Amino acid sequence: MILRFRRALAGDRGEVSAELVIATPLLLLALLAIVQFALWSHAVHVAQAAASQALSVTRTQDGTTAAGRDAGQRLLDDLVRGPLRSPRVEVVRTPTSASVSVEGEVAAVLPGVHLHVHAEAAGQVERFVPDA
Repeated sequence: MILRFRRALAGDRGEVSAELVIATPLLLLALLAIVQFALWSHAVHVAQAAASQALSVTRTQDGTTAAGRDAGQRLLDDLVRGPLRSPRVEVVRTPTSASVSVEGEVAAVLPGVHLHVHAEAAGQVERFVPDA
C-alpha cells in the first residue's frame, strides 16, 4: 500500500515549480497594475487640486490669468515630484467667467503604459455689482 502511494506521488514531481514559474510573473504584473492605478488616481487628485487653486486666484475681482497660472504651477511644483509628469496649466478669463485646465502624463510603472490626466475647473468672476 505504501509503495502504491509513493508511485502515485512520483508522477507529480516538478509540478509546483511549473506552476510557480507561471503564477509569479502574473502576480507581479497584477501588483504593478495596482500600483499604476494608484499613481493615476493620485495624479488626478493633484491635477484637480492645481486647477481649483488656479481658479480661485483667477476668479477674484483683481485676479489675472498670469496670477492663476502661477498659483496652479506653484502647487504642481510642490506636489508633482512623483505621479504627474510634464504638467501644463491653461487659464482663460473673460469679464464674467474663468476656466482652468490642467493636463499631464502619469509616471509609468508598467512598460508601454502611457496614461494621461486632465482636470478642469470653471466659475464666475467675482465682481462688484452696485444696487440699481
